[in-house]
Amino acid sequence: MSRVAVMGTGSWGTTFAMVLADSGAKVTMWGRRPEVCAQIAGQHRNPDYLPGLDLPETIGADPDPAVALDGADVVVLAVPAQTLRGNLAAWKPLIGPSAVTVSLMKGVENGTLRRMSEVIGEVLEIGPERNTVVSGPNLASEIAARQPTATVVACTDHDTAEMVAAACSAPYFRPYTNHDVIGVELSGAVKNVIALAVGMVEGMGLGDNSKASIITRGLAEITRLGVALGAEPATFAGLAGMGDLVATCASPLSRNRSFGVHLGQGMSVDEVVAITDRTAEGVKSAGAILGLARAHGVDMPIAEAVTGVVKGEVPLSELAQSLLSRRRKSEFA
Repeated sequence: MSRVAVMGTGSWGTTFAMVLADSGAKVTMWGRRPEVCAQIAGQHRNPDYLPGLDLPETIGADPDPAVALDGADVVVLAVPAQTLRGNLAAWKPLIGPSAVTVSLMKGVENGTLRRMSEVIGEVLEIGPERNTVVSGPNLASEIAARQPTATVVACTDHDTAEMVAAACSAPYFRPYTNHDVIGVELSGAVKNVIALAVGMVEGMGLGDNSKASIITRGLAEITRLGVALGAEPATFAGLAGMGDLVATCASPLSRNRSFGVHLGQGMSVDEVVAITDRTAEGVKSAGAILGLARAHGVDMPIAEAVTGVVKGEVPLSELAQSLLSRRRKSEFA
């Protein structure tokens, strides 16, 4: 039986802990809020994030990271992307020398423009063979209801990917392995920005043609950036690419899409933050993703428009115009 530490008690971290427990792992969670950890450990519930869900009794929780990480073979990281570096620096002495990391985060670090696996490797000083990424069409509340879904476990080392896939292989949760960490990770980060754009046009009252156009051209942007960074084009047609993009852009359960809807209805970023209690990674990572694209000479008009709206530099009324009135060119250029 694998011993797994899940660092983060939000909706996706808690759901993935359930998947691991249903797959036979012994799981201890860490959270910054002692009251949430007490509810998970004592009542086997996390009502703040997943109300009504009964968690397996094999899941424990503790606000002390040393307790959560003690003896862990696998360390799952499920904290907000922009807090990862600071958390890892504190946890580094507590993580076992042979432990494998699993990133559930979908973002790009502001300032450094690093992907999450790059931050993990840099701070923990571990090689890519111990550094894995899980990404795909993984809306937490549906998985928490044990509805069937598939995902991707990416690692440059096949044996490590297979080990992590086996640890999270539940009857309702089917992991596939992939060695293209760059493609899988970028797909998960950039699709949040595309979902913000889809939400914005939804909030503005535009229809399915507009949304389908943004989703399709968004996939083209994700693919262009990924290939420029060394990813494989086929990855973007799979679960981590198209699969995650469709789920995030189409579902009202998507935090990023819902955040975009509020923006499209005329609310400011601060106003939306005030009425929501969940992280919308696309808002926090949009600027970094655009910076990454510019650093590699990649044209990403949707990411550019979304970043402009989020920063208050582009009026919402100009969003659709800026996305769909650009110079004509070949679709596959």
